[in-house]
Amino acid sequence: MQRRFNPLEADARWQAAWDEKQTFKASDSSEKPRSYVLEMFPYPSGRIHIGHVRNYSMGDVLARFRRMTGHEVLHPMGWDAFGMPAENAAMEKKVHPGKWTYENIANMKAQLKKLGFALDWSREVATCHPDYYGHEQALFLDMLEAGLVYRKESAVNWDPVDMTVLANEQVIDGKGWRSGAPVEKRKLSQWFLKITQFADDLLAGLKTLDQWPEKVRLMQENWIGKSVGLQFRFKLDAPVGGISELEVFSTRPDTIFGASFAAVAADHPIALALAKQDAALAAFADECRQTGTAAAEIETQEKKGYDTGLSVIHPFTGRKLPLFVANFVLMDYGTGAVMAVPGHDQRDLDFARKYMLPVERVVAAEGDEAKGIGEEAYTGPGRLVNSDFLDGLGVEEAKEQVIRRAESEGWGTGTTVFRLRDWGVSRQRYWGTPIPVIHCEDCGPVGVPKDQLPVVLPEDVSFDIPGNPLDRHPTWKHVDCPQCGKPARRETDTLDTFADSSWYFIRFASQPKDKPFDRETVEKWLPVGQYIGGVEHAILHLLYARFWTRALQHMGQIGFAEPFTGLFTQGMVTHETYKSPEGAWLAPQDVERQGDRIVMVGTGAPVTLGRVEKMSKSKKNVVDPDDIIAQYGADAVRWFMLSDSPPERDLPWTEAGIEGSWRFINRLWRLFGEADKGAEGQDKTLDRKLHQTIDGVAKDIEALSFNKAVAKIYELTNAVEKAKPSASRSAAIRALALLVAPMTPHLAEEAWADMGEQGLIAEAAWPAVDPALLVEDEVTIACQVMGKLRDTITVPKGTPKDELEKLALAAPNVVRTLDGATPKKVIVVPDRLVNLVV
Repeated sequence: MQRRFNPLEADARWQAAWDEKQTFKASDSSEKPRSYVLEMFPYPSGRIHIGHVRNYSMGDVLARFRRMTGHEVLHPMGWDAFGMPAENAAMEKKVHPGKWTYENIANMKAQLKKLGFALDWSREVATCHPDYYGHEQALFLDMLEAGLVYRKESAVNWDPVDMTVLANEQVIDGKGWRSGAPVEKRKLSQWFLKITQFADDLLAGLKTLDQWPEKVRLMQENWIGKSVGLQFRFKLDAPVGGISELEVFSTRPDTIFGASFAAVAADHPIALALAKQDAALAAFADECRQTGTAAAEIETQEKKGYDTGLSVIHPFTGRKLPLFVANFVLMDYGTGAVMAVPGHDQRDLDFARKYMLPVERVVAAEGDEAKGIGEEAYTGPGRLVNSDFLDGLGVEEAKEQVIRRAESEGWGTGTTVFRLRDWGVSRQRYWGTPIPVIHCEDCGPVGVPKDQLPVVLPEDVSFDIPGNPLDRHPTWKHVDCPQCGKPARRETDTLDTFADSSWYFIRFASQPKDKPFDRETVEKWLPVGQYIGGVEHAILHLLYARFWTRALQHMGQIGFAEPFTGLFTQGMVTHETYKSPEGAWLAPQDVERQGDRIVMVGTGAPVTLGRVEKMSKSKKNVVDPDDIIAQYGADAVRWFMLSDSPPERDLPWTEAGIEGSWRFINRLWRLFGEADKGAEGQDKTLDRKLHQTIDGVAKDIEALSFNKAVAKIYELTNAVEKAKPSASRSAAIRALALLVAPMTPHLAEEAWADMGEQGLIAEAAWPAVDPALLVEDEVTIACQVMGKLRDTITVPKGTPKDELEKLALAAPNVVRTLDGATPKKVIVVPDRLVNLVV
């Protein structure tokens, strides 16, 4: 064997061999136990980044390991290919979104193949392909028929530059996440999926997901946001537009005696009625509509209100509370009206201070009964004060009392509500799944007949002006109504791309041409046993996928509710940041170290070292995987991704780290060249170390504790290198090739072939463990003189005390320390130590 491993030759050779044999193609008819390993599929931006490499390396190790332990493994890959970036590219580069997307897919697929991932490419999907989204349209129509889809006018976040609706999460500091333009609030007719119908079940299901990170389950629980409160009616002191009562919902009915005003949204029927006669109110309402609907933005924006001159009547005291129109109240949340308790809600307090409204403390911590409210609302536990018949009660007991009184007196009802809102899926853009609906003046919205699916996006579109090209296409949207035959028009909105990723894992498992999936085949593979991806998808993607699966179960199309049994959220890959003397960001390849200094390549100008941060194009602290693979090979990159940090934590990328991985690859290569099958004799200590490592690495991989598995392999490698030639050493070297095969598969294949083994190591079995060798039957005894360690002895476990004393007295370093002296006392702790007192 060569002394130095040649990764580029080995990588190409074994990747070609796997492709030729279709080694990683999953069989639907296999009788083996099944294992579905899946990493969240990427958006085809054009380049694979190191974060992808880390994510996919983890899944790949588990998939390869499961194959070696006798499983039929499904490990597929595809592309989350619709979305705004392709349209932005179309506008900037004057290229069709499809051309841009498919070129990016080709580039990224080639990059993934260079890394040798054990993927079943025969099941590859791209969500932008009609073969995929046509079936998604069929599922949408099934949901429409099942009553899980509806259309209504609602307030949305509108990006006036991208000319599209934004989800709340896409509004950053009141601006569109891509365009940076101030977001407006608009009323649009939107399609919604009834995720709220499953709110209770989605919440209860979290308790069954014991292989999910606790933090993710908590994030979902908070997002669903179940709470019990009081829905009740304030009487108005004067009717408005035929309305004589104001309905509100409160999760804190215990604080009702602290209410000092009420507020409604700008689009509340009372506000709309008053605005017809009040130009100033109409102008204020327009101003409210210019802001987004994101919760974070509403919390941080300046609180503004307009006094309507009306009042509501407090149901217990009869006091009149002023009624405002306020910019922090949204019509789409709750009833579009709130009871404001400034002492115990910071938003209400900010508003009350601004408009000089009363602030009353009605809940006090123990010993703080007389304390007032300062700059912060009190939201902690305590007992009721200044609250009439509630005084002295705890918060929960007070809630029950108020609800009981409201129900008995007929002005309110105890109600359970959820923070979760139905999923608005309409997007005013071209590059997405066309919503399969036709609008007819006579028949209303009509679903496209399934035999006319897919509704395919037209190719001849223009992005010369902002907005949705489907709206202005001369022919595509003009069709006849499927019911009455009269001229009608297609829906020009497309689906939120979260819909595309809400069922792709099902399509991976089953891909018939005539329907979205085959139930029997899907249920052989799903739920996904191990799902791996970034924590940034902890709420929306995972929640929507859980909803979509439940919707399919509800419609009788599958027999399970949870799509992912196990979930792992990996940490990010980070890198130092660098700035030039002028303050511009510099890429890692633009700088070099000269002793303790960092300077610019070529000029020698001093570089400012910044923080270690997540790799990002904006800060240029990105490492291109292709460059690293070309220099070190795929296995060194994979090994580094797995070895340096616990997988749930961030991994700092360093030159020293990848260099260290490369050196270890070559250590293994040299060691594999020493597999002398003719050597005789056993090495009991090495045998035990080997079998403990086989057992430990298997458990670590199953637990996704890859860094621990790597540490055990390092230890075994050290032990093998130190061991004398023997049959045990030869067996350990062969087993070591099998142990590293999931992590460094090209190196392992090359060594396997060189050892003369038959077949691919990717198809070999994981080495068997001898349970007897997992039990330690020898122990190392510390030999101390006056409490200080002087030597050690290795003896059979359970060696008698008198024998331990004799062996300790004969240990060379103990003899040298005693220098002829006779111990006055000998303390023996069986299986642990011998201490000689002189």
